[in-house]
Amino acid sequence: MAQHPLRFANFRYYLIARFCSTLAQMAMVIVIGWQVYDIARRTMGIKEAAFQLGLIGVAQFIPLLFLSLFAGWVADRIDRRWIARSAVGLEALCALSLAWLTWSDTVSLPALFGIASLLGVARAFAGPSLGALAPNLVPREILPTAIALSSSAWQGAAVMGPAMGGYLYAATDWLPYAVSGTLFLLSFTMLMLIGPVPRTKVVSTASPWRQMVDGLFYVRRNRLVLGAISLDLFAVLLGGATAMLPVYARDILMVGADGLGHLRAAPALGAVSIALIFSWRPLKTEVGKKMLIAVGVFGLATIVFGLSAPILIRLLGPSAIGSDLAPAVLLALVALFVLGAADMVSVYVRQSLIQIYTPDEMRGRVGAVSTLFISGSNELGEAESGFLAALVGPVAAVVGGGIGAILVTIAWARLFPELRRARTFDPPETLELPPKEMTT
Repeated sequence: MAQHPLRFANFRYYLIARFCSTLAQMAMVIVIGWQVYDIARRTMGIKEAAFQLGLIGVAQFIPLLFLSLFAGWVADRIDRRWIARSAVGLEALCALSLAWLTWSDTVSLPALFGIASLLGVARAFAGPSLGALAPNLVPREILPTAIALSSSAWQGAAVMGPAMGGYLYAATDWLPYAVSGTLFLLSFTMLMLIGPVPRTKVVSTASPWRQMVDGLFYVRRNRLVLGAISLDLFAVLLGGATAMLPVYARDILMVGADGLGHLRAAPALGAVSIALIFSWRPLKTEVGKKMLIAVGVFGLATIVFGLSAPILIRLLGPSAIGSDLAPAVLLALVALFVLGAADMVSVYVRQSLIQIYTPDEMRGRVGAVSTLFISGSNELGEAESGFLAALVGPVAAVVGGGIGAILVTIAWARLFPELRRARTFDPPETLELPPKEMTT
């Protein structure tokens, strides 16, 4: 028990570090997307510029695809604190570089694509190391609460960051990158304050490659973890409304960069509202069913957002768009609020189940698989939405994605009954390890 006060202090540093780094990441993602679309839109049509939005998602995903398994293996073999510190340091360098390029008016599509790829490299290592570090910082008896707090910090920052980025960009184009760079440096400082932490060491006779893919094998065997991760992958991959926000702000709702900030703030407000509710009355029962319902609501809200402008323009004419208080804009904001709230419920349940049902010596590798799936749903979701918008238009892409998210939820409820049967966050008594691995 003598170590507990220090470990709680370490956990506070960790929460600040994760919140700041995620806030900065998400602020940069939306601004990079806006700049790519804005630069491309000057010389291209809407569909061609939307295609560039798809490509920027691919540029961020490719490093994650090739590095995630290695990053997870490293996180289970090397001090997770130093992996996270190195990754956050690289992210700070990327942010400050974009701040300089934008301030000097020399930013270009090649620069944006190159730095987006570097961010993908940093995130490949930051995700598994930060995710696996949290359970090492608190006693096991309060692990579910610590995981819930860590998940809430991540998700709250993930939805607040883009809103912050949109507002800062509306004020001055280089400002969101400068603020993100500062937040990354603050995160780095907090990580440096975390002292030595206890962790489980692993002795394995398997080859390094086999150890890397053990995370995939574990996820495949644990159907609860597989169902939770893959549900998010396919639902968000299809329901990528947020990827189309630059298009909606500029060319559909006609509210510009200021309006983009409002649109990004709406899901943030929804998510924060749910996080506050969970801090007061955390989920305790029927967590799996509530996750499935939340993903279904996410899809429905995506459909409403996609149809907000076309339907109200037909009913009310051009007055339905063009200002912050226009009816179509207000309906879109409500839909995005509900979307963010539903996403928060889903992420809260998913991350808690994954962390609690994974042994510590596997958390880096399983976290890498989770990061790969999450990035697949986010970056590839952006790519899918951009490419589909280039083919059928942004409205059809958003509405079709929402319908797809609902269909995936129905299918997963039948394919993974383990999700429906997940009653509480109580950890199991024993957790299965891959063959040929033993702990000391």
